[in-house]
Amino acid sequence: MGPKTILVCLTTPENTETLMKAAVPLARKHGAHLIGLHTVEALLVYPGIAMHIPEPAFATFNASQKMESEAIKAVFEKHTKNEDFVSEFRLIRAEAVSAVDRMVECARAADLVIMSHEDKEHDRYDQRNAQTQVIRESGRPVIVVPLDYDGPEIGANLLLGWSDTREAARAAHDLLWIADAGATLTVLRVVKAQQDALQDGDAIDMVEMFARHGLKPTLAHREPMGNSIADVLNKAAFEIGADLIATGAFGHSRTYDFVIGATTHALLRDHKVPILFSK
Repeated sequence: MGPKTILVCLTTPENTETLMKAAVPLARKHGAHLIGLHTVEALLVYPGIAMHIPEPAFATFNASQKMESEAIKAVFEKHTKNEDFVSEFRLIRAEAVSAVDRMVECARAADLVIMSHEDKEHDRYDQRNAQTQVIRESGRPVIVVPLDYDGPEIGANLLLGWSDTREAARAAHDLLWIADAGATLTVLRVVKAQQDALQDGDAIDMVEMFARHGLKPTLAHREPMGNSIADVLNKAAFEIGADLIATGAFGHSRTYDFVIGATTHALLRDHKVPILFSK
């Protein structure tokens, strides 16, 4: 059984077209209820700041928000109007909380969340770092799609970045939700020295689990060779023509991630195909 509720976070007209091309085929294949979420920015005046905002300024702000919302809704409806699955455009005001908080709230009732790569040129200030917070706080698997991505539909040729961790196990089982029947799957372990396959018990168990579900899994090992794990995953995905990378996310504390850096941050910063993050 695949996802039955898919939430796609639509932040700007520029990325809505890209996201819908990824979300609609998934909703169609799984007969899912597709929710397009757009948040309307709140114009806040903070206590202690003595300033008067003229009525024309409020009117101009509201008009620009309405124009953007209508443009996003038009793209959403263009992609869903001829589909048999149920679709819903949801417009929510951020009010006193941030847009990201609203995304997290809506995401918790979804089986799968789809978001775009951060768009520093067009994203509003209250949408910055939304991907990181939704992955961390929603408790749901999140697919992040590169800006202007125009690749194949998700589900036929998959790559799992595997390590013996809770987060990677979540990613593996979340991947089952969206894999096509009989999909090709590469379970990739990045290690400094290639392990003996006969001693690689946890990865072998994972491959056998996927095979029981009717997938066509292969276990592979790659050495970093001076590259980061993120670089190795991206390169492997390109070489095998993967339509999705799946990986565990934020396996360390926030302090570790901030000081040392992490694979999740590197993948969010530079990826060429959609990535499924599970926390």
